[in-house]
Amino acid sequence: MNDSFFMKRCVDLARLGSGYVAPNPMVGAVLVHDEIIIGEGYHEIYGGPHAEVKCIGSVTGHLRELIPQSRLFVSLEPCDHFGKTPPCTDLILKHKIPEVIIGCIDKNQLVSGKGVERLRNAGVRVKAGILEKECVDLNKRFFTFHSLKRPYIILKWAQTSDGFIGRSGQRLHISNAYTNILVHQWRSAEQSILVGKHTILSDDPKLNNRYGTGRQPLRIILCGRPFTGNYRVFSEGSSIAFNTEIENEDGNIYWKKVDKENYLGEVLRNLHQMNVQSVLVEGGAITLQHFIDEGLWDECRIITNTKMEAGNGIKAPVMLQSKLVHSQQIIDDSIQYFVNTHNNFVACKELSDYF
Repeated sequence: MNDSFFMKRCVDLARLGSGYVAPNPMVGAVLVHDEIIIGEGYHEIYGGPHAEVKCIGSVTGHLRELIPQSRLFVSLEPCDHFGKTPPCTDLILKHKIPEVIIGCIDKNQLVSGKGVERLRNAGVRVKAGILEKECVDLNKRFFTFHSLKRPYIILKWAQTSDGFIGRSGQRLHISNAYTNILVHQWRSAEQSILVGKHTILSDDPKLNNRYGTGRQPLRIILCGRPFTGNYRVFSEGSSIAFNTEIENEDGNIYWKKVDKENYLGEVLRNLHQMNVQSVLVEGGAITLQHFIDEGLWDECRIITNTKMEAGNGIKAPVMLQSKLVHSQQIIDDSIQYFVNTHNNFVACKELSDYF
């Protein structure tokens, strides 16, 4: 078994934290002695122990005597600063672990390179870049947030075979029940869901996660002027409504005022300041097209019902600067996954290992 085998286990463990650890990264760790895993762990929940702590803590009985002769594999560079928990480098040095193998370097300025430097200065052998692509893809939300100073943006819509997403005043149920379960799993992996005002007025969606695990996403509404009504986003959970007129809290809604100039940019800047790491944009067509036209997106997931035709209605958005990286079929629903080829961080990455 080579280093890649053990790093793959780190990645698999890290994914178990999806939907629970944001805005922290997903991280997995394994401790190996003579090619046998004697301990493993992952970052399970935001504010909780890091992967290295869980891993070393999982070693029991006489096996703990082997820790100073073992190699620690971790998918992301260990931290060397105090946050909600102490530095993981302190723990590694305390247990006299002689070698650390890292998947990728942390792009958070609080960490980037500092963990490696601290360990090497203390005499620990450090090797980095094992399964680097997989480890970077694992935390593309986290890295985009810190590199581009905005949330990771995923666009999603469902369309008929002839390219319509709905009809004016009428909601089309396009995707099937199995695809709907998948969509809610997508929601569970993201920190927030975003729609435009007209989606609220026409569909009155709940914008929650009913079939997936993880926390409920923050609900975000884009609008010019504030609006009222007996809508579920006003009564079931909390929401943020970005508008250009008022700023106050009204029941479950926080009305956040932003300038008309560079509206989307201002929204994303505010979300970054709020520590929102990822956004799933679900509609409507105008809102989705604005994100596409301004190049403010990282992934796009398009569900096409191959058997349904609308004939007329609201046309689906038009994709620009995109690359198809994955596709799947769920009965009559064809799902295509695209990445933004002009995104400075994840441009043209092959994401098939993630799905």
